[in-house]
Amino acid sequence: MLDSIIFDMDGLLIDTEIISYQLYSALLAPYGFTVSLHDYAETYSGKTEEKNVTTLLEHYPLPLSREECFARISAMEKEFLAKGVALKPGAKELLTYLKEHGYKIALASSSIADRAYGILDQHGIRGCFDAFVFGPDLPKGRGKPAPDIFLIACQKLGTTPARALVLEDSEAGIQAAHSARIPVLCVPDLHHPAPAYESMTAAILSSLHEVPGWLEAQNAQ
Repeated sequence: MLDSIIFDMDGLLIDTEIISYQLYSALLAPYGFTVSLHDYAETYSGKTEEKNVTTLLEHYPLPLSREECFARISAMEKEFLAKGVALKPGAKELLTYLKEHGYKIALASSSIADRAYGILDQHGIRGCFDAFVFGPDLPKGRGKPAPDIFLIACQKLGTTPARALVLEDSEAGIQAAHSARIPVLCVPDLHHPAPAYESMTAAILSSLHEVPGWLEAQNAQ
């Protein structure tokens, strides 16, 4: 029986992936480049900022250093986040349900800790989580789609992959959970996962509102 739930953050728990897409578009625009929403979702969604900046500079001949890219993205993002970021539909209700039913809960995000805590604190939900794993906690080059982030979350929760469940929105996150041998539910955000990734999931749900029903159906088996 499952005893632990591991949440992704951006695009799954909070509605920030579209903001990240807008940031990357704004960074590219002055130099005459564009990135489609589809390409952003496939290439950048769910990855660490370090990985994404590296990929960005490989794909676009920008006259910027890695440090300059980081600085510009960080400055623009702070402006966006200061205005407040919405939770995804059903997020608070799901966290309440999980706590009431005794599940251990972790957040496993490619974000940095200060950014994540600031967003969680805006909504008063940091205390719902029993453990946190962030991008900088991982060995270099071992962010999603590598399984490390979810395996570390299991260790922190004192559970095993077989007793955990990952909630994700991105293909990188689905791959990471699959590689960790942890069942994963996908609630798509920017785009529906490709068939190869969909086959790695336990189910595709339309919103977080559907997670309690899925858990209850599993427990009834």
